[in-house]
Amino acid sequence: MGDGSQGNEVKQGGRGEKVAEWADGRLGAYSLVRGKARKAFPDHWSFMLGEICLYSFIVIIVTGVYLTLYFHPSMNQVEYNGSYAPLQGQLVSEAFNSTMDISFDVRGGLLIRQAHHWAALIFVAAILVHMMRVFFTGAFRKPRELNWLFGFLLLVLAMFGGLTGYDLPDDLLSGTGLAVVNGTILSIPIVGTYLSMFLFGGEFPGDELVARFNTIHVLIIPALMVGLLAAHLILVLYHKHTQYPGPGRSDTNIVGLPLKVRLVKSAGFFFLVAGGIFVIASVAQINPIWLYGPYRADQVSAGSQPDWYMGVADGLLRVMPGWEINFWGHTLALDNLIPLSVGVGLFLAMAAYPFIEAWVTGDDRDHHLLDRPRNRPVRTAIGAAWISFYLVALIGAANDIIAIRFHISVESVTWAVRIGLFFVPFAIYSIAKRWALGLQRQDRDKVLHGRETGIIKRLPYGEFIEVHEQLSREQLHLLTQHEQHKAIGSVPAENAEGSNSGLRLVERLRVRLSRSFYGEGAQITKPTEQEYQEITAKHRR
Repeated sequence: MGDGSQGNEVKQGGRGEKVAEWADGRLGAYSLVRGKARKAFPDHWSFMLGEICLYSFIVIIVTGVYLTLYFHPSMNQVEYNGSYAPLQGQLVSEAFNSTMDISFDVRGGLLIRQAHHWAALIFVAAILVHMMRVFFTGAFRKPRELNWLFGFLLLVLAMFGGLTGYDLPDDLLSGTGLAVVNGTILSIPIVGTYLSMFLFGGEFPGDELVARFNTIHVLIIPALMVGLLAAHLILVLYHKHTQYPGPGRSDTNIVGLPLKVRLVKSAGFFFLVAGGIFVIASVAQINPIWLYGPYRADQVSAGSQPDWYMGVADGLLRVMPGWEINFWGHTLALDNLIPLSVGVGLFLAMAAYPFIEAWVTGDDRDHHLLDRPRNRPVRTAIGAAWISFYLVALIGAANDIIAIRFHISVESVTWAVRIGLFFVPFAIYSIAKRWALGLQRQDRDKVLHGRETGIIKRLPYGEFIEVHEQLSREQLHLLTQHEQHKAIGSVPAENAEGSNSGLRLVERLRVRLSRSFYGEGAQITKPTEQEYQEITAKHRR
């Protein structure tokens, strides 16, 4: 009996091994997994920002599939006869009617709908914060420029995915936002009218908007995002993960957790993120379309604001003066065109920065060790200024609410935002740069003179001094391991045959940028080995 059972187990194990060998011989899956399983993954809390992006996206997909089963993307008018009494008997679109049914009549529908919306907000926020972490630590440097662009495209797609999903219920609030979107599209010279007609299926609001937005929101954008996420993860595995500086860490090795341990931690973190989203969805109401009612072109929802990630665009539109000019017999609506151009330029500058920095430094080496933000004062200041501009524009999107809550005129808030958009980024740039330089100077003093202990010692001749404790080798390594670039000296001299003036202009620009990034006043020179030995010997005496 026992021998027979053992024989069966052997045969089953043999079949399993044959299947595994067959799959590995044709797909190479086992060899691939075995090779990747030997990799180490750095462990730092900031790396979880990227995981929040991934896990919130999974929640979006799962809840979105559930909502798709009950949502009817049509603008055909029907009579509402659902559970919400104040709207019974009114003519609404099928999109609005099905959204109301999901909210009031489908079991768990409101929870799923709110979880979907909250997950989208968290997803965009996590992408932006994750990209800021990558920016401030220099994780975008070679060989990860493509990953930076993938992250940028994911951010843009997430914003447009949120916009298209926000408009699907066909309620008065989303319709008011769509009117703003339509005005911005119409301000684009030459092609604006055609884009509007194509998007809305005719004159605004048209009859095809919900169906087209549903296709974009449910099919096109998710497919693109899944492809970008897959490409992003593949490149992370291929290039290996970045890591923060520390003892035993360099551009040629990785210090961290084994894959199995990392997967267990990631699985637990997934449940924390998903659970957190559903807790928020169960206690915090969002987008109550029954309070706004169905969209009507002759009505506007008072106090309407878009989701936060579109607030920067709405803020720029609100504070822009109503300027218009006539050009070749055509009217250019600058009050829409300029904010659109500034907003697009703001995000394109984010996408292009890694290539600008690489061009300025001329650094073509691979980098796997992250920067401490204080060691790159100009980069840190640029990032802080970018964020400050974004936040000031976001404040402008709530100018009416701020005016009501603080009992001041909306014009005063608008003018404050207008002035802030020009002065706040420069002020934040200066403060952030000085702050980073101050931290660099503090690190230099710590290396040369040690850590302040708070112990006061009286010398034989009466002088009081504070006792300093020398730093450990690990601390010294952390404060001195970074590389400091040198500014480019000057523009190459013109040869006898003359040189291209355009190329000389480009080189002159590069020299100026290089001096602003790494020239005098842009960084504090770190202590040399000789300086450290001299100070140490002096303290010993």
